[in-house]
Amino acid sequence: MAEFMELEGQDGVRMAWNVIPGTKQEASNCVVPVSAVYTPIKPFPNMPVLPYAPLRCRNCRSVLNPFSIVDFAAKIWICPFCFQRNHFPPHYASISDENLPAELFPQYTTIEYQSPGEASSIPPVFMFVVDTSIIEEEMAFLKSALSQAIGLLPDNSLVGLITFGTLVHVHELGFGTIPKTYVFKGSKDVSKEQLLEQMNFFLIKPKPPTGVIAGARDGLSSESIARFLLPASDCEFALNSILEELQKDPWPTPVDQRASRCSGTALSIAASLLGACVPGSGARILAFIGGPSTEGPGAIVSKNLSDPIRSHKDLDKDSAPHYHKAVKFYEALAKQLVHQGHVLDLFACALDQVGVAELKVAVEKTGGLVVLAESFGHSVFKDSLRRVFRSEDKDLGLSSNGIFEINCSKDIKVQGILGPCASLEKKGPLCSDTIVGQGSTSAWKMCGLDQATSLCLIFEVVKKEIPDATLHSNIFGSQLYFYSYQHSTAEMRLRVTSLSRRWVAGPGSIQDLIAGFDQEAAAVVMARLVSFKMEIEAEFDPIRWLDKALIHMCSRFGDYQKDSPSSFSLSPRFSIFPQFMFHLRRSQFVQVFNNSPDETAYFRMILNRENVANSVVMIQPSLISYSFQSAPEPALLDVAAIAADRILLLDSYFTIVIFHGSTIAQWRKAGYHNQPEHQAFAQLLQAPRDDADAIINERFPVPRLVICDQHGSQLQLEMSKNSEMFRLQPALSL
Repeated sequence: MAEFMELEGQDGVRMAWNVIPGTKQEASNCVVPVSAVYTPIKPFPNMPVLPYAPLRCRNCRSVLNPFSIVDFAAKIWICPFCFQRNHFPPHYASISDENLPAELFPQYTTIEYQSPGEASSIPPVFMFVVDTSIIEEEMAFLKSALSQAIGLLPDNSLVGLITFGTLVHVHELGFGTIPKTYVFKGSKDVSKEQLLEQMNFFLIKPKPPTGVIAGARDGLSSESIARFLLPASDCEFALNSILEELQKDPWPTPVDQRASRCSGTALSIAASLLGACVPGSGARILAFIGGPSTEGPGAIVSKNLSDPIRSHKDLDKDSAPHYHKAVKFYEALAKQLVHQGHVLDLFACALDQVGVAELKVAVEKTGGLVVLAESFGHSVFKDSLRRVFRSEDKDLGLSSNGIFEINCSKDIKVQGILGPCASLEKKGPLCSDTIVGQGSTSAWKMCGLDQATSLCLIFEVVKKEIPDATLHSNIFGSQLYFYSYQHSTAEMRLRVTSLSRRWVAGPGSIQDLIAGFDQEAAAVVMARLVSFKMEIEAEFDPIRWLDKALIHMCSRFGDYQKDSPSSFSLSPRFSIFPQFMFHLRRSQFVQVFNNSPDETAYFRMILNRENVANSVVMIQPSLISYSFQSAPEPALLDVAAIAADRILLLDSYFTIVIFHGSTIAQWRKAGYHNQPEHQAFAQLLQAPRDDADAIINERFPVPRLVICDQHGSQLQLEMSKNSEMFRLQPALSL
């Protein structure tokens, strides 16, 4: 496993198979598809950033890379994908064996280009969309969190504010004399043209011709835009004044009805306003929603409390009357946001469902962040919101306006991507007829992403004949990933990652495939695949699919004698994979029992954007044991790990549990850790807390921290209300 992590540390790529099956049939027999989990902007301390444009192939537009064949005498390089001969430009005249440009160094398989003069003139843009149909206590928590977030904004960033309940209020921050808002009816969808007309955008400049996209460059004056989007340094006082005076929605709510909430209309107005003012800027809509949408487009339930919110059972039976209409609305919103290059971030905080399942398509296609918590006062929400704007060493490294492209050897095609992106519908010979996720294209739009955002690429081997057995070990398949994006410094950059993996085929290929199998990456690919299939295939049985996949894997790569079950054994390269599949079958990605559709959508959205290391923790939680007898060590997820004199640290990604054995709990309650002669006990108590804090500081969304004791009521309470801990009950059995 270490060598695969080393490759990830060099290129940000983990492949399920680090050698490529030689034919389509052999790839099919491998069960786990040829795939890669790629982190486009994973930080590399030693990666060079070149201050010039890349040298591209004139035929296929790939980039000069370490796998290109170079003729130094003739000053020609041959593209490894289309074998086109390309001449070096004059500024490469001094190239030689001893004088290589950085892009030809074998260790620089991942490199970035920074073209001079290509920087965005528009600063970061944040549009806050705030729900006011919540109780006073929640409103106080939300106002406090927003005030802190506004104080963390970059001074030059542009900020806007929309509040909504029964009606949508667009606040004119540039009108400093008195608070001024434009009010829209929540039950009515407002087009961009109607929005601009009603908000008096064309009082100074005439309305542009029909069909022209408005913006600072073509139709709207900068003065008009500055009425609603102001630099944070100029409007911080006005924003804080509005937040201090902000009250819950004044419209009365009958006791037998839900609060009126027009989330869809508010988000549509925010998208149209940003599309008119700052198209293509990488702006972010931060939506803070505290309950289900009951009004206007995007509503997920009626106002009558007698009508329950849709459950998994309702969705399976197709008896959720609002679901498909709401999804269709948010699909249109997602298309609009992707076209504009804008991001939708969702902060959903309520004990009830708020519509994450319907909003999923808009958040995922724009690469937005998502946080789900019980309350706006919960640490999960407050700490996660602070992390979005934190500019310290452990910031998220948010980037925007990305376009991801891929080029492959002729015998490899792309089926699609599972992850936070949207297809640009760039069809070509690289596209497979089989579509998985965002497929039938070789280019994708990524409106927003952070340093941990990872894409799962699914490939198809199209070669049908078996290569010459004497040659197959020397033939390589190549892949080239391009990712152009707007860096957090506003610079436009192009990151290029070049990969080469060996083809294997024939009778001796089994051992080569085993040696190149990354079981962690394979488990993550299977988790994303099964989640995707559960969402699009009506009669799909995930348990049976996973079981059949594991059986076929074991029959192909295991060693056994027929009719002798005790003789079965797996190579160490495969030994943990069945364990991953066992936990995946029981995970919240597959088992929807005790989870709402919102929770299931949330878990799958996080899985679809995280890297391999974090995704593995979601599939199979880690358990670390602390005791006086030994240093902290991993423990099996089994009741045998529990002992009275041990402390256990359970990390299931979304929740972190510090579990004290009964003796440890008694000593702690007696205060022994506060006595000088028991410093060793104090250190034992502190060690898991320090490790938990380190995990919390690096993770987004911030996980819940639960501290409980063996036989304690807190553990019983958490088991009953938390689905993740419920499935781990055998490991933390009372």
